[in-house]
Amino acid sequence: MNSFTLTPREIVSELDKFIIGQHRAKRAVAIALRNRWRRQQVRDDLRDEIAPKNIIMIGPTGVGKTEIARRLAKLDKSPFLKIEASKFTEVGYVGRDVESMIRDLVELAVNMVKSEEQENVKSKAREMAEERILDILLPPRKPAVSEKFPADERDMIGYEDQSAEGRERREGTREKLRRLLRQGDLDDRVIDIEVREGQSGPMIEVFSSSGVEDLGFNIKEMFGNLFPPKKKMRKAKVSEAVDVLAEEEAQKLVDMEAVTRIAVDRVEQSGIIFLDEIDKIVGSDSTQGPDVSREGVQRDLLPIVEGSTVNTKYGMVRTDHILFIAAGAFSFSKPSDLIPELQGRFPIRVELDSLDRDDFIRILTEPHNALVEQYREMLGTEGLEIIYEEEAIAEIAQVAALVNERTENIGARRLYTVMETLFDDISFEAPDLDEKRIVISAEYVREKLGDIIEDEDLSRYVL
Repeated sequence: MNSFTLTPREIVSELDKFIIGQHRAKRAVAIALRNRWRRQQVRDDLRDEIAPKNIIMIGPTGVGKTEIARRLAKLDKSPFLKIEASKFTEVGYVGRDVESMIRDLVELAVNMVKSEEQENVKSKAREMAEERILDILLPPRKPAVSEKFPADERDMIGYEDQSAEGRERREGTREKLRRLLRQGDLDDRVIDIEVREGQSGPMIEVFSSSGVEDLGFNIKEMFGNLFPPKKKMRKAKVSEAVDVLAEEEAQKLVDMEAVTRIAVDRVEQSGIIFLDEIDKIVGSDSTQGPDVSREGVQRDLLPIVEGSTVNTKYGMVRTDHILFIAAGAFSFSKPSDLIPELQGRFPIRVELDSLDRDDFIRILTEPHNALVEQYREMLGTEGLEIIYEEEAIAEIAQVAALVNERTENIGARRLYTVMETLFDDISFEAPDLDEKRIVISAEYVREKLGDIIEDEDLSRYVL
C-alpha cells in the first residue's frame, strides 16, 4: 500500500488545480483520505476497528462530484471504480448484483499493479527482446559433421566455426547488429517473429445463486497446461517487433501471484468506489412496483458498505476499509429517505454549489486542463495560433449559464457543447486555412452562437 503523507490542506491544493470551487466537498474528501494514513499509524489492535468515513455528495449534475472523487483516487494511486447505483437491482430481479462492483474493483487493481510491475522490468524485458531480435537477424548455425569441406564452402552448408577466432568474429557481428538496432538503423527492416495468440481457450460465463456474475473464467487458467498457449508467426518491422516482444517478455517476468496479493491488499486498504445516482435507488412511500427493488438494492448494498467478504476470481476480498463516496442530485428525495442502516454508514454529507457565470469563467481558464487551453493546443497541431480576448471568455461563460437556465441545467458540461459549437467551422477548415492567427472575440462568439441562443427551441437541440 502507498504511504500517503499529503496533509488535508495539500490535498485540497492539488484538487484546486483541476476543480473550481466546491471547497466543502474538497475538505471532506481530503479529511477522509488523510484518515487512511492516520489509521495506518495507530496501534495494531485498534487499526481494524477504525471504519472509513464514507461520504454523500449532494448536488446537481456537472458541478464536479465525479471529478473530485476521480482526482482523489489519482492522488493516492488508489484503485477507483465509478458506477451508477441505478444499474443494480435486488437479488431476484434482472440486473447486476451489488457484489459485482467489488469484483470490478479487484480486476482494475490487478491491471494497475500488473502495469506497474511491467514498468519496473521494462528495461530488462527490452534487453531480452533485443536478444530475440538478434537471434532472428543472426540465427545460430549448426556445426558441420566433418572438417572435410573446404573453408570457402563451410558457410554454404551452415558450418559454424568453433575456433576462438570464429566465435570472436561471430560475436563481433552480433555486437555490430546490436549497435545498428539501438541506433534505429534497422527499424524499417521486416522480419518474422513468433508471438502468442491473443486468446487461448474458450470462455464461459458463470451463473450463481446470487445473480448473474460477469466473471469470465478462462479454462486455460483452470486446467493449466491442458490448453498450452498457441503461437503464430507474423511479419513486423524491427521497430514494432521490439515493442511486441518486450511486452511479451515483461509479462513473463511479472510474478502474477505477487501481483494478485498486492492488488487485493490495495483494494482492501485503499480502494475507492464512487456510487453515482444513489438518489435513484431511494423509493417513494409506495410499497409496490419497482420501489420494492430499490429498497432491496439498499439492503443488498448495506453489508458491502458495512464490511463483508466477497468472493472473487482472485480470492476473498474484505470491504471493511474501502472508501465509498456516494453522489446524487436528490431533487425529489433527500439522504434521510435512505434506509436508516445505510444512512449510518455515510456519516459525512456535503452539498455542492450550483455553478454560475463567474464559475464558468474560472473553469474555462484556471484549471491545468482548462478548455480554452485544450482547444489552443489541439488546433496548434494544425499550425493555428488561437488568441482569446478576455471579453470572449466572459461571453462564452454567459452563453453557457443562459442555456443552463433556459433548458436542463447540466452544469459545467454545458461548456463542452458551447465550445464545440463555437469551434466547429475552425476545426473543420483548420488544415486549409491560410490565415494562421485566429482571434476569438466577443463579437465572434455572438456571431457563431447568437442565432442559436435567440431560438430557444434550436438551442435545446444544439447546445
